[in-house]
Amino acid sequence: MYLHKEIDSVEAVAQKAGKGVSMKMLLSPEESPNFAMRNFIIEAGGHMPLHTNSVEHEQYVLSGRATVQIGDKMVEAKEGDVFLIPAGVAHSYKTLGDEAYSFLCLVPKKEDCITLIN
Repeated sequence: MYLHKEIDSVEAVAQKAGKGVSMKMLLSPEESPNFAMRNFIIEAGGHMPLHTNSVEHEQYVLSGRATVQIGDKMVEAKEGDVFLIPAGVAHSYKTLGDEAYSFLCLVPKKEDCITLIN
């Protein structure tokens, strides 16, 4: 099946966890046979709390900078960075500077149980 969308045509939905976090569902599990593709945007001064997911995440940073915690490691993420976050590993995000942090996040088409840690 072929599908084409423009990222600006997809509505950003505010997320309950964190501050200044929204998500665009670029390819939903219903539209794609194996993965869902999402675009998370964390506004300047925003954050996403420490949490775990029951599925792995593949991420590509589109713009902005953030401190990303993955397990016990802290990384200053920037445009062009790529992350693999294994299932069950705690992770969080806190923006740096005055620009929103935006990244693509691909997850397998499986049930994803999210657990907030703090």
